[in-house]
Amino acid sequence: MSRKFCLAVFAGGMIWSGAAVSETCGDITIAEMNWASAGAMAQIDKIILEEGYGCSVELITGDTVPTFTSMVEKSEPDIAPEIWINSVRVPLENAVQEGKLMIGGKVLREGGEQGFWIPSNTAQEHDLKTVDDVLARPDLFPGAEDKTKGAFFTCPTGWDCGPISENLLTAWKAEDKGFEIVPTGSAAGLDGSLARAMERGEGWFGYYWGPTAMLGKYDMTRLDFAVPYDDAEWQRCTSEPGCTDPKKNDWLPGDVYSIVTTGFAEKAGVGLDYVKARSWDNATASKVLAWMEENQANTEDGAYYFLENFEDVWTEWVPAEVAERVKAAI
Repeated sequence: MSRKFCLAVFAGGMIWSGAAVSETCGDITIAEMNWASAGAMAQIDKIILEEGYGCSVELITGDTVPTFTSMVEKSEPDIAPEIWINSVRVPLENAVQEGKLMIGGKVLREGGEQGFWIPSNTAQEHDLKTVDDVLARPDLFPGAEDKTKGAFFTCPTGWDCGPISENLLTAWKAEDKGFEIVPTGSAAGLDGSLARAMERGEGWFGYYWGPTAMLGKYDMTRLDFAVPYDDAEWQRCTSEPGCTDPKKNDWLPGDVYSIVTTGFAEKAGVGLDYVKARSWDNATASKVLAWMEENQANTEDGAYYFLENFEDVWTEWVPAEVAERVKAAI
């Protein structure tokens, strides 16, 4: 279903790209989501659409479910810059089929990265590439309460990655191989465990995701699960808390797109072409987020930092004359 959905909505996006729409932009509302990469992209969109296309942009505080629901029921806001499709896949497919929403560009070019990570220097020094490689070396990953075991630092309490990680570790028989799951309690706790290990030059093994400031700050390697992703197994057990017989599986790919209302598609004109073209890679996004964290900068500061320092990236999204207007404004 997921493959069919992605192909269908992207094909739909290609179809309406050629529709006759207004050349003007007008008033636009954009959801500024409450996580850093999406918030920064909302600010980037605001600057480019206002300075490059002459739009009038208002940012509205958002989050995945309430923003998605409002777009379906009220056609407001016009744009959600970063939606992790897996969290709203079925209702989004319905909204697209009903003509209420459209899929814009793939804002995270490689998709959202989730999985098990270790420091790249540890990976290179000990030739660790797969989950199996790491589980064979508990001695390299301290932090467990039992000092004879290796530590796996799991994600914050209440996040769905906790049960998923536990199921995957059970499938790999991590406990039998000398590993202990270490709870981190919160995002700050997870980040703290990683930062502490990196500053001490120690091994670290745990769940993480990108793009994030931490992946922009530290050189980390996502481990290869060495098995294909199996959607049926994911639905049956991998994503189900308390599943008693998990099988080996890869992490669910994170498709991350912009979505827009059909009203925006009708009124926005050339601004619509921008939303479809606009995409950045995870490494660039993580570098911007790391700069924001290190400088205690807000999302608007991050947007200007990106536009000033990654011109080679964003000028590919817009025509030359638009790029020149943006550069003159910043």
